[in-house]
Amino acid sequence: MKTVLFLYDTRNPFELLPDGSSWLVFSPIEQPFKVVWVKSYDEFVEWITKNGLSEAVLFDHDLGLPNHISRVNSGMSKRASKKLKPIEKTGFDCAKWLVEYCMDNNKQLPLYNIQSANPVGKENIDGLLKSFIKNQKQ
Repeated sequence: MKTVLFLYDTRNPFELLPDGSSWLVFSPIEQPFKVVWVKSYDEFVEWITKNGLSEAVLFDHDLGLPNHISRVNSGMSKRASKKLKPIEKTGFDCAKWLVEYCMDNNKQLPLYNIQSANPVGKENIDGLLKSFIKNQKQ
């Protein structure tokens, strides 16, 4: 059975949307498929390393709690903490790792979609993956 790797830290892939569908409606492959839900960069890398590539990946960009929450609790002002870079690796980091994995193992990139609410993060992931696909064809 085909597999979709669902990268999202908080959204359950089976959670119902207002129209009655689930987040899996964004899958680039049709059902039936098995869903593997990974919530972090480390889980993403570990799953692919152990199991190989899935047929499809659904990306989110922002993974983990925002970095300013823990830093504010440590006494740093919220304004100062927002200027710092994120602590957690993002979906973009996962996409970069995936590109390297495909290059190192002479594999084609799985089909993908990006369901992130972060428009800049979504654009960055999509740009990276489209560039890799374009260069693979040359």
